[in-house]
Amino acid sequence: MRRGTFQWMKSVNKTIVLNKIRMDAPISRAQIAKETELTPPTVSSIVKDLIGQGLIIERKSGHSSGGRKPTMLRIREQAFYIIGMDAGPDNVDCIVSDLGGNVVERLSRPLHLPTTENAFLDVLKDCIATIIKAAKLEPEHTLGIGVAMHGVVDVETGTSLFAPNLQLNDIPIKESLKEAFDLEVIVENDARAMALGEAWFGNHEDSSSMLAVNFGRGVGAGMIVNGELYHGAQDLAGEVGHMTIDMNGAVCTCGNRGCLQTFATGEAIGRRAALADGKTAQVASEPYGAAADLESAHTDGDVLTGEMVYERALSGESYYVNVLEETGDIIGIALTNLIHVMNPAKIVLGGGVMNSKQFLIPRIQKMIEKRALTSDAKQTNIAVTELGDDATLLGAVSLFLVELFALQ
Repeated sequence: MRRGTFQWMKSVNKTIVLNKIRMDAPISRAQIAKETELTPPTVSSIVKDLIGQGLIIERKSGHSSGGRKPTMLRIREQAFYIIGMDAGPDNVDCIVSDLGGNVVERLSRPLHLPTTENAFLDVLKDCIATIIKAAKLEPEHTLGIGVAMHGVVDVETGTSLFAPNLQLNDIPIKESLKEAFDLEVIVENDARAMALGEAWFGNHEDSSSMLAVNFGRGVGAGMIVNGELYHGAQDLAGEVGHMTIDMNGAVCTCGNRGCLQTFATGEAIGRRAALADGKTAQVASEPYGAAADLESAHTDGDVLTGEMVYERALSGESYYVNVLEETGDIIGIALTNLIHVMNPAKIVLGGGVMNSKQFLIPRIQKMIEKRALTSDAKQTNIAVTELGDDATLLGAVSLFLVELFALQ
């Protein structure tokens, strides 16, 4: 679908009606008029237009006090489809979703590192071409391609300015994919996309003020402010992984010392456990520029990963329990800082590190209760995503749902 197709949606009244149906379906024309304060003729005219566009459908199933049953309206979820991508750093995951977030097709491709710009874009194109064929998508029923990309993204141009885990700069993702498939393309930072996915599909009662933080290979966040995704002045909002926790800590991929992600990623947890344990294991990968610090941790033993730390903690080894609990303390300090800056109603945590939630969450909550300034802030709702890895993919899909449903 071309972007011009959205022009018919630019009426504020149309958007109000469409969102009312999306949020409260099944709903009658009379209910819409009453609850939006639009006139019944206006609602009827808009509904007729939306039905003609194939976006809503009607059925006679409403309750009646004695007369004819009212005709109820709901979104026709299969009217359009969206391609959502989570691009890296280890794999490119891709889904096709309808307007209701129902996944109808999915696939994954590995990324072989080191890579080049062309090789990376070729993997994206291969994923898209394959899934379009598998889902039998037709261009007129495809809203576009949403791409969730790690690192710093220029949302306006759809360019990946800096992808640290791929060690690439200035990747023209939007330009390349739009040229290849003649579909609209929206590119967003992956953590911000996760926040949007949580806001649309995470079943959060109040998502108008929410922070979503992803702890995986890196640490990133997305902020929902007044119901909208917040980008900041230069699209840097949410780079909480580079919040300084220890000025004298290990060197991060960004070049600074003691960033949050040098403590709270899976690799960082394995590294810290190996360092503290002396000569019992080696780290899973190269450290963040602090190789000299790790000499004492390198032996002929097994590679120590964050997952292994979790498994050993589960088996009752107190040393590894302590490592995870310390990680919870560190994350709790970072989240307290964010609470003092943003004051969100809810914080949603995701990423592979949260598999250790039974060790992390109690310490996170305890640290927030200890350090937050007010009683309300101490009670900030902390939750682990229920969407799992699909949070980011559904966030990529939601980039187009915002285009379709948001007020213009």
